[in-house]
Amino acid sequence: MTSVVSASRSGSTRLLARAAAEALGTLFLVVIALGVPLFAVPQLNPLPDSLAAGLAVTAAMLAFGAVSGGHFNPAITVGTMIAGRTRFADGLAYLAAQLIGGILGAFVLFAVVLSLSNISDSRAAFDTVASGFGEHSVIKVQLAGALLVEVLGAALLVAIYLGASLGRKSAALSAPLAVGLTVAVLLQLGQSMGNLAFNPARATAAALFSTGWAAGGLWLFWVAPLMGAAIAGLVFRGFGLLPAPETAAGEAVPDEAASDDDALDGGAPEGDDNEDGPNGGAEPDGGDAPAETARRDTAARDAAQRDEARDFFDGNRD
Repeated sequence: MTSVVSASRSGSTRLLARAAAEALGTLFLVVIALGVPLFAVPQLNPLPDSLAAGLAVTAAMLAFGAVSGGHFNPAITVGTMIAGRTRFADGLAYLAAQLIGGILGAFVLFAVVLSLSNISDSRAAFDTVASGFGEHSVIKVQLAGALLVEVLGAALLVAIYLGASLGRKSAALSAPLAVGLTVAVLLQLGQSMGNLAFNPARATAAALFSTGWAAGGLWLFWVAPLMGAAIAGLVFRGFGLLPAPETAAGEAVPDEAASDDDALDGGAPEGDDNEDGPNGGAEPDGGDAPAETARRDTAARDAAQRDEARDFFDGNRD
C-alpha cells in the first residue's frame, strides 16, 4: 500500500512539473508571437513576426521538451492524445496549463501597453494581433476559408510534430527545428488572412484583451485547429505510424498506457510512470528480466546463423 501511495505522489509531482513546463513554454511563445508584432517598429524590426514566433517555439521545445514533450499548443496536445501518445488526464492538465500560460503572457503585454502614453486604447491595440475573419481579415477571408486553412494548418503541424518526434536519438534537435519552422511558415500564411494562429491558446490569449469582436469569433479558432489535430492523430494511430513503447521484457505497452511525457524521445521516457524499477525497467538493479535475457540470447543465435550462411554463400566453407 505504501509503495502505491508513493508512486501516486511521484506521478502527481511529475505531472505538475510537466504542466508547469507547458505553462512556461506557452507564456514565452505568446509573449514573442504577440509582442513582436504589437510593438513592431518597421525600421528597427528586421526579423519577420512569423519567424520570431517560430524561433520562440524552437527555443521553448529545446528548453522544456525533455520535461513535457514541448506541446505549447492545445492542438498538438489533442493530436497526441488521439494518437495514443498522451494520457487523457495528462492531456487535460496540459490544456489547462497552456491556457493559463498563454493568458498570463498576454496579460504581461497588456500591462505594458497600458503603460504607454501614446496608446489611448489598449484593447484596440490588441485587435491588431487577434485572430479574425471577414472584415477583420486583411484580404477579407470569410469564415469557410479561415476554417479550411486552420484545419489544414493544424493537421500539418500536428503531423510534423508526431513524425519528427519518432526517432529517439535524432528528435532532440530535429523535432524543435521542424516544428518551429512549420509554425513560422504557417503564421506567414495566416498573417494576411486574419492573424490565423493555428494555436487555440494563443488565439484565446489575444481575444481576451482585445475588443468584443475577437471573443465572438473565438469558437472558430478552437474548433478548426482541434479538427485538424484529430485528423492527424487518427491518421498516425490508424496506420500505426507511431511505434508502441516497450517494457523491459520487450512487450508492447498499449497506446493508452503510453505517455508523451518525453515525446521528443519518441516513446516512454526513462524513469517515468510506466516503469517500476529505479533504472527505468520492470526489474530492480539486480539484473535484466528473464524474458529480456532470453530475447537477447535468441537474437545472438540468429545473428550467428546469418553469419554462417553468409560465409557459406561467399565460398568460405572452412
